[in-house]
Amino acid sequence: MASKRALTPVAEALARVLDGADALPEEMVALDDAYHRVLARDVAALRTQPPEAMSAMDGYAVRAQDASSVPVTLRVAGEVAAGRPFDREIGKGEAIRIFTGGVVPKGADAVVVQEDTTRDGDTVTLNEAARPGRHIRLAGIDFHEGDVLLRAGTRLNERDLALAAAMNHPRLPVRRRPKVAFLATGDELVMPGTTPKPGQIVHSNGYALRALARREGAEVIDLGIARDTLDDTRAKIRHAREGGADVLITTGGASVGDHDVVKQALEAEGIEIAFWRIALRPGKPMMHGRGGAMRVIGVPGNPASSYICSFLFAVPLIRALSGRRDVHQVAEHAILGADVAANDHRQDYLRARLTLTDNGPPVATPVDQQDSSLLGNLAAAQVLVVRPPHAPAATAGSPCVVFRLPA
Repeated sequence: MASKRALTPVAEALARVLDGADALPEEMVALDDAYHRVLARDVAALRTQPPEAMSAMDGYAVRAQDASSVPVTLRVAGEVAAGRPFDREIGKGEAIRIFTGGVVPKGADAVVVQEDTTRDGDTVTLNEAARPGRHIRLAGIDFHEGDVLLRAGTRLNERDLALAAAMNHPRLPVRRRPKVAFLATGDELVMPGTTPKPGQIVHSNGYALRALARREGAEVIDLGIARDTLDDTRAKIRHAREGGADVLITTGGASVGDHDVVKQALEAEGIEIAFWRIALRPGKPMMHGRGGAMRVIGVPGNPASSYICSFLFAVPLIRALSGRRDVHQVAEHAILGADVAANDHRQDYLRARLTLTDNGPPVATPVDQQDSSLLGNLAAAQVLVVRPPHAPAATAGSPCVVFRLPA
């Protein structure tokens, strides 16, 4: 049996997983296909917005010097609507009817809103004094041609897409999505909707892990379930490589039992194992390796272990390959809602419920049962409480560090 010293520390394991995980190549995609993709290069505006001074209100464009004291009556010399500018400079004593988004006529430097005016045929009486610049959006008030407004590494949201469109970009340079293949292992697994026979369990891990990968922007390949034979497991691993997987995530078969063949199959297919067994609870039997361009993360079969290992290691890897800047999970501060015991040599990630407070940090209360086979407690948790190796016992009200789980 391996000694405690043989367990790879969590920080070292993550560093190995991310070592050399450079962003995947660039590709150009249409704006509608760029949602939640990651920019490969900085993107600069191709135009100035707005390109000319525009009216911010419906009203009348005037020269402020003609309407500095009111009431004053001016001659209405024309009309400006969005997309239909006035064809000459405004003259002394003139007003131009203007609508929101209309180009302010040359010579005009103020807009008086229509609620502060009285129209009478070809004249308008202003009841509110005009002030230079009032209700005018100056050219370039939003951005100028050449301004870099979207940075490489940004995962594009809906507002970013609107900005890119306004910058006059019909397509954007983004990183290729990582292809992540998932392989479940185990003779005992059956698919949801079937009636398990004695000794069988319903396969559930894959649904959570594939959804987690999709949430991070990966392209998912489902390899199904491999039987507990070397030949079947090797064949599925080859299928992942032939399908161009950047990452292969296996679930189950990573422990030391006679029927746990994943490590043997990976090595037989040329995967060099970087580590196997880490100082982590839950998830000690996790492994990591590489074979050519494909990286492998082997997570345990217990549901909480498989999910937490994927959350801690696969998610940062997917983000790194995607070219994101926010690769690592963000630690937040909370206080414990219950006493916790002293920790041993492994780093613990306790599933916990999170309660917000009116004043002060939120309260993280670990669930009663931390058994790695329990899906109900995993689904009920909002955060993981991080307990470093050899952390002393802590009482309710003590500060703690948490990772927030995806909502």
